[in-house]
Amino acid sequence: MKNKVLLTAAVTGAGDTTAKSSYVPVTPKEIAEAAIESAKAGATVAHVHARDPKTGGISHDVNHYREIVDRIRESETDVIINITSGGGGDFIPSLDTPAAGGNGTDMQTPAERHEPVGELLPEMCTLDCGSVNFGDMIYMSPTDWLRDQAKLIQDSGVKPELECFDTGHLRFAKQLVNEGLIDGDPMFQFCMGIPWGMDADVETMLYMRDRLPENAHWSAFGIGRMQLPILAQAAQLGGNVRVGLEDNIYLSKGVLARNDQLVDKAVTMLNGNDIEVMTPEEARQQFGLRNPNGGKKA
Repeated sequence: MKNKVLLTAAVTGAGDTTAKSSYVPVTPKEIAEAAIESAKAGATVAHVHARDPKTGGISHDVNHYREIVDRIRESETDVIINITSGGGGDFIPSLDTPAAGGNGTDMQTPAERHEPVGELLPEMCTLDCGSVNFGDMIYMSPTDWLRDQAKLIQDSGVKPELECFDTGHLRFAKQLVNEGLIDGDPMFQFCMGIPWGMDADVETMLYMRDRLPENAHWSAFGIGRMQLPILAQAAQLGGNVRVGLEDNIYLSKGVLARNDQLVDKAVTMLNGNDIEVMTPEEARQQFGLRNPNGGKKA
């Protein structure tokens, strides 16, 4: 019997990749179409951020999320929707007033970060489990805020994917489980290779995997050129996998990719190692997902 993995397509993210590739979707229509095309290529899950259609930058507008989600749900393609709950967490201190955020700071409260999830009730959402030096800024998620977010997610019936960018994030994610704020078997995501989080290598992956609760599921992704090597290693070590333009914009050296091409390449690699990709329905059963189609009957 072949091993099976959940394959996520992270189709856009919130970074400045739009300046580097015209394939990165920006408008709600483009983001929804990228999710649908990725599902048709074999992805189990579509992980979505919203962007400002005018600037290409991050958007927190729940109406942008609503259009993305509605377009995916109204299509005839089955895919699990995973909305970010990371929201506004970018803190850039000012040297003049270090206690206040400087130019580029974008902070939201736990309730504001949760709004698209609570309004639209996807089957899954992410929960970033700590603060981290994220490149040249600080991504800020205080622990009490994360407890508040975890409770909001729990009350909504959405399945959180516990995003760990560093080893301490794993410790706190397990604390959320121990405090009863995560229902069912927890799902962890190892976010590898982001400056300045954990390294993207097999030793770090094993360190993280071997410290999970016994009933946990896990996934891992690497950024840039490490996207496919981390995918291959995670799948071989019992984890689930992720590709997409949020993490990597190249199909091969110097060749820009579309999301569906990255999904297709991942499926081919996995099948070559005798590993199959779960269907959305198989994943719903295995991971105990609720809120299919926003809790509405299809």
